[in-house]
Amino acid sequence: MEGREAQHLKNFRRFVKGMSKQKIRIRLKAFDHKLLDQSAQRIVETVKRTGAAVSGPIPLPTDKEVVTILRAVHKYKDSREQFEIRTHKRLIDILEPTPKTVDALMRLNLPSGVDIEIKL
Repeated sequence: MEGREAQHLKNFRRFVKGMSKQKIRIRLKAFDHKLLDQSAQRIVETVKRTGAAVSGPIPLPTDKEVVTILRAVHKYKDSREQFEIRTHKRLIDILEPTPKTVDALMRLNLPSGVDIEIKL
């Protein structure tokens, strides 16, 4: 039995050692920049509480989608109206994640207006 337990312990140590070389990249998107900044701040606080190193939030360029429509149906082609949707983005890098960090991030509740994308 001791041989198996030693092997499991060895594999676990190798896994934790490999985790320290990894980094987790979190990309947040939202239409409301205030909601996005609050969510990013909550993620950074959670990661710092678990003892991992964090870089960010880094603001990324805002996507702006503009839609132009005619105001009138028939005759007045020069009269147009423009609408736009701005998508704000932030990037957070977790440089030395621990299993405790990953567990805390999984339990974190973010508002419904924020899209989160996590890459290892």
